[in-house]
Amino acid sequence: MKVGCPILYIVVPCFNEQEALPESHEKLSKLLQDMISKGSIDGKSKLLYVDDGSRDDTWQIIDRLVNENNHVAAVKLACNSGHQNALMAGLAAAADYCDFTVSIDADLQDDITVIPQMVERFQDGCDIVFGVRRERKTDTWFKRTTAAMFYRMMNSLGVSTIENHADFRLMSRRAVLALLDYKERNLFIRGIVTNLGYKTDCVYYDRSARLAGESKYPFKKMMNFAIDGITSFSVKPVRMVFMMGVLFLIIALIMLIYVLTAVFMGRSVSGWPSLILSVWLVGAFILMGLGIIGEYVGKIYTEVKNRPRYNIDTTIGFDKE
Repeated sequence: MKVGCPILYIVVPCFNEQEALPESHEKLSKLLQDMISKGSIDGKSKLLYVDDGSRDDTWQIIDRLVNENNHVAAVKLACNSGHQNALMAGLAAAADYCDFTVSIDADLQDDITVIPQMVERFQDGCDIVFGVRRERKTDTWFKRTTAAMFYRMMNSLGVSTIENHADFRLMSRRAVLALLDYKERNLFIRGIVTNLGYKTDCVYYDRSARLAGESKYPFKKMMNFAIDGITSFSVKPVRMVFMMGVLFLIIALIMLIYVLTAVFMGRSVSGWPSLILSVWLVGAFILMGLGIIGEYVGKIYTEVKNRPRYNIDTTIGFDKE
């Protein structure tokens, strides 16, 4: 092992991953040992598991892994706080002990074999290295379509994102500390990281199927995540509501001129269909507008309470050499 090699912490958020975790740990542990033996990282490097309030035996498995392996540490959150908060908890804990981190989900759908490439980019001076999928063949047609729509919408709203990148990334310690300075509760980490301003690069890989278990991001969670991403980084939806109001005012003025002209020319105007359609159409847009504004008001409500993102129950494995 080379003297002065950087210390790496691989941060792995876990929620009900008892089925996938043993095999995931075996693969990650082997990769970590290979990199240590080759001298690319320091022998103090670790796997850091973050238990996000799992209801199965995930924590019992993690606790056993920490006791069996000096290269494993763990953080247990007091309750389920969500994937993004669990990831932030892991990064915050790792920042005190390492030179850089790699975050990856416990299902190992992301290709861990590109982590050494990330380390090389870090050693070349990059503070952030994004893991980007080459394609989405393993996803359903619906998920591929909605994901493409989401990235296009985010870019059209002026939000800087990297298409087909999730939370598989390398971050230097100073990049992690900069990320931790962002105190908002409505987290969209992949949007924040692209705006930190440090030198970045990408590595590309093919995503595989889950090792075991079920996806922890069903449709409802994906929708909430997308809404958080949009409303956390752009006020354009509110401006769109205002512009719709201006458009409807213009249409209303045109309709007023049309009605007055019809009255003066003596033409009978039944008006019932157009009236009903107008009421429903305008009512729908009003409700949509109120819903969009409500999202932002709700974000303000959450932020001003300034509650902690998560509460830590236990940390283990950090004091081992």
